[in-house]
This record gives sequence, structure tokens and C-alpha cells, in this order.
Amino acid sequence: MVLAVDVGNTRIKSAVFEGNTLLESFVFQKTDLEKSIQNILNKFKNTTYLVVASVSDVEKQAFLSFEKVVKIHFVSHSDVFPFVNCYETPQTLGIDRMVLAAGATLQYPNQNRLVIDAGTCVTFDFIDENNRYLGGAISPGLRLRYESMHNFTAKLPLLTLENPKDFIGKSTSESMHSGVVNGLVYEIDGFIDDFKVQYSKFIIILTGGDADFLAKRLKNTIFANSNFLLESLNQTFQYKIKND
Repeated sequence: MVLAVDVGNTRIKSAVFEGNTLLESFVFQKTDLEKSIQNILNKFKNTTYLVVASVSDVEKQAFLSFEKVVKIHFVSHSDVFPFVNCYETPQTLGIDRMVLAAGATLQYPNQNRLVIDAGTCVTFDFIDENNRYLGGAISPGLRLRYESMHNFTAKLPLLTLENPKDFIGKSTSESMHSGVVNGLVYEIDGFIDDFKVQYSKFIIILTGGDADFLAKRLKNTIFANSNFLLESLNQTFQYKIKND
């Protein structure tokens, strides 16, 4: 069994896999890392590997306390990946984006793929049919958009995510909800339309914490899978084992 752990900017997500089958997933705060990992390992005693992908400031030492129980692997740029990295600054490409690109390459072979991860930031990553990672885009996510309007203005309130009542906001809060939600939806659809100009056919995978919320609002046909990064992390590790 493999325990895959995704340390994000906001929370930690993890899942236990038997082969490519996801047995159970978990979400917890960074402050609960060691206790939560210990509870998972106590429940799944046949876990042999702990695989970590991190874009956060959580120290590796927090995981190394489990070295006597499982083998630990931290995904890094030096790992073997199933795609050619064509990014002009490959060492600056986030590990999370690399894992998503690997998962898309392995799960959807021989086709163009666009992976959209809607989390703290929204990332767009494109891998062509020849397994070349070409790059993408990074944009503020829903929560960051609400926070930035509150933090960088004198009077706008700090709102939490809510469905816009109408396209035309009839109050300040309604206008903010419309701007944040509809603005991001238009942005994602706009990026997809731009990719369509250059590529006649490609698959779109939407993942991340806000994937389900956004999926029903997009005009384009997508595959929404909130666990895609964890699945990709497990598959990236399996690929590494076979190709090292």
C-alpha cells in the first residue's frame, strides 16, 4: 500500500492506494500532520510507502519521524517523469504541476491534455500528444480573489464563497460574488477557447478543492476529479519504481 500526501498551500490532502485503487482519502490541517499521518498508518497497517509532494513550507522532518514504519519518498525535480519538460525554467515548475502533468500523461496516453487545478491558485498545464509539457498559466483562486479585494481596499468586506444570485449584482456583496465566481468561470472558459485555436482536440481535466463548484458552471466539456492530484501522485511514484 502507498500513502500519498499532497501538502498544499492551505491544507494537506492524502489517500491510501492499493495499486491504482484509492481506498480512502483524508484532509487535515498542517498543524495536525503528524497525528493524522499516525492515525492513517494505524488504520492501514500494510502501508509500505509514504510518498510526499509539497509546495508548502512544511519541514521534511515532520515526515521523517515515520521512517521506522514506512519507506519515505519526497517527489522532486530529479525524479523520473513520463513527459519531456519543455518549460523554459524547468527547476521553477512546481512539483504539484509536474505530478498533475505526469498523471495526465499516464491516464490519458497519446492525446493532448489540459489540466486545470482550482485551488489556492488556479494552474493551467498543457501536455501534448507527444508527451511534451509545454507550460500553462497561474492565476489567483476563488479564496484569494475574495481576500485580495478585502485586503487591498478600505471598505470591501471579506466574503466567503457563495453562488451569485444574478449576473448583475444589486448590492456590493452580490457584485463581489458575481465578479469573483463569474470572472473565474469566464477566465477558465477563455483559456480553453484559446487552446482550441491551436489544438483541434484535447482532453480537459479539472481538479482541486473548487473543482466541483466550478465544473457545473463551465461551458466546455471537462472531466472533474477532485482526487486527480492524489491519483497522479500515486501513479507518478509507481512509474518511478518501474523506470529507475
